[in-house]
Amino acid sequence: MKRTDARHGRAASPAAARDTAAPRRRSRLGRSGVAVLAAMCAVTAVASLTLTGCTRGTDRPHPTSPVAKAERTQQIPELTYAEDLRISDAEQHLVKQCMARHGYRFWEERTLTLEESRPVGYVQDDVHWARTYGYGSRIMAKEDRARVRNPNLAYRTSLPTARQSTYDTALDGGRTATLLKIKAPGGGTITKRSGGCTGEAEKKLYGDPTTWFRTDTTVSNLRPLYVGKLLRDKEFGGAVRDWSRCMRRAGHPYRDPNEARQATREHGTRQTRAAEARTFAAETRTATADAGCARAASLKSIGKEREAHYVGELSATYGDALDTYRRLKRAALAHAEQIVPARA
Repeated sequence: MKRTDARHGRAASPAAARDTAAPRRRSRLGRSGVAVLAAMCAVTAVASLTLTGCTRGTDRPHPTSPVAKAERTQQIPELTYAEDLRISDAEQHLVKQCMARHGYRFWEERTLTLEESRPVGYVQDDVHWARTYGYGSRIMAKEDRARVRNPNLAYRTSLPTARQSTYDTALDGGRTATLLKIKAPGGGTITKRSGGCTGEAEKKLYGDPTTWFRTDTTVSNLRPLYVGKLLRDKEFGGAVRDWSRCMRRAGHPYRDPNEARQATREHGTRQTRAAEARTFAAETRTATADAGCARAASLKSIGKEREAHYVGELSATYGDALDTYRRLKRAALAHAEQIVPARA
């Protein structure tokens, strides 16, 4: 399963600074301007799921049946985190070009390397990555520093008041932006302003902004509908217990991966360089054992299989959205490949 934390939020932008309600999280919804870009990350957790839709013999399911919808989605390859990151980079590049046409500067954010941008989910079983980066605390710190030093924020602040207003309009439509609204699958209404250079960039990559917003919002908010079932799943729970026994033998007595990860964060926010080095060393030891035990327990493969099962149960209602999401992402990647190189 892929990560659901907020480690890969991008550096804050002028639009994000104006929208104080925008949380740092995986979803890119309910934000305006480059706040949308600011939150772009390697993958959207739910959208990256592998769906299954097996049939028996030569019988073909009805094209509108849940099985058929799941099959169609499965036939469209999911994007890798590197491919998703390339779309994000292309979107920023398009914004930069557009802002230049309006007479403004815009800096593209490339704080992290491709390897640092790797998504880390509930289960992380790459031992080499864990040995190098732990759970990503130094990566988060690197992003935080870049966010504070964001040149786009400083640039907007340096502009005269009147120019700040026209900058905002150029960036995300300002007060003239179209307000998009949709009800999230789990309840509540999510809104997003669409306009300016960010709206133009999204349109070039994804096509109709309303269709993309509706699809992205729906798919990005499916997880709460099934995650409780997954965590209570007998097979997945058995694999977590196997993981826990392995961790206990390795000297890390934690009940589940989340508990192990949280334990490495129990320290002061401000540390001396020596204290931070000790903290990071402890983090990498725990993370390395975590990844090794996840492999030994087949936790990731079992988790993905059971997750796909529960998402498949949603296909009757959300199969079309999942199918459309993958198609739009695949089309956006084709555009992105013509705009920016892959990140190194």
